[in-house]
Amino acid sequence: MSHIGQGVLPSQAIETMIKTGEIAASQPVLKGQVQPASLDLRLGHKAYRVRASFLTGKNHTVAARLREFQMHEVDLTNGAVLEKGCVYVVPLMEALNLPDDVNAVANAKSSTGRVDLFTRCITDGGIEFDRIAAGYTGPLYAEISPRSFSVLVRPGMRLNQIRFRRGQTILTDEWLEVLHEDVGLVDGPAQIDHGLGFSVDLDMENNLVGYRAKPHTGLIDLDLINHYDPAQFWEPVYAEQGRIILDPGAFYILVSREAVHIPPNCAAEMAPYLAMVGEFRVHYAGFFDPGFGNSAAGGKGSRGVLEVRCHEAPFVLEHGQSVGRLVYEYMAEIPKVLYGADLNSNYQGQGLKLSKHFKSPAA
Repeated sequence: MSHIGQGVLPSQAIETMIKTGEIAASQPVLKGQVQPASLDLRLGHKAYRVRASFLTGKNHTVAARLREFQMHEVDLTNGAVLEKGCVYVVPLMEALNLPDDVNAVANAKSSTGRVDLFTRCITDGGIEFDRIAAGYTGPLYAEISPRSFSVLVRPGMRLNQIRFRRGQTILTDEWLEVLHEDVGLVDGPAQIDHGLGFSVDLDMENNLVGYRAKPHTGLIDLDLINHYDPAQFWEPVYAEQGRIILDPGAFYILVSREAVHIPPNCAAEMAPYLAMVGEFRVHYAGFFDPGFGNSAAGGKGSRGVLEVRCHEAPFVLEHGQSVGRLVYEYMAEIPKVLYGADLNSNYQGQGLKLSKHFKSPAA
């Protein structure tokens, strides 16, 4: 392991972990998988349809749990459809042999969340989704549940990503205040309380404030970029007097009112918001890389796109209502390449934006 100290490990440390075998893979890791503060994970060649989502539990392996819960095996080699409303477990090409002082956290990639593809990482002996204990040695699996659209997947596709951390990494609110005064974390007053709070923008041009997934659509091939007509999959959402009503079970793409900035020496993760603020969830793709919205990386603050699902009861969402928070973390070292700089970063400088699979909506 490199000499880099406490904090979220940057791209150069991840590359070292690959060379030393702390990150292993059944196929050679590709250069494009290494992001500024994370590693993209690749689907393997098989998927297992399971009866229900599960956590492995201490002293159990995912393979043993699959023998209990799998319904059938799906060969992904030539492409296969993962059907809306079903749950699948896919062995990933990557595996870990973590040092005793390095833990990891996984999350869906931005484009995965924006097509309502619920994706979580599970491990042998795991008692939490997406959280991987320090010193873990073993395989990685993706649990995948398409919620709004059926999807076509192939081996090597990257639906989720993993971030590695050593020691205490979270910035306290006091440090966030200092950082905001120094570099500006948002384009206005900062709402700091156990992280950087952000709110929803429901006061936009022509009152178009978001998109809602249509209930009965065609298939999305996740390899096709800028391909699909949004009108076939989404309906526009318009605000009335700065508010919308969320329908139970519906999935929405909205946008934060604040333009967010992640300095090069920090990373951030979108945290689940407390249920007491409303009957909805705003947490699918949770990683924000160093340089997101940063002027040195070609941005001047970027809106956070919100993937929102309403739960049991219809809920009135109003302009400026708090919907989430970003937890900032120290980088152990500034990455050699920042988000948006020399990378094919699809969402730098973004506003309200669907996933990269869709053409720009007609004006």
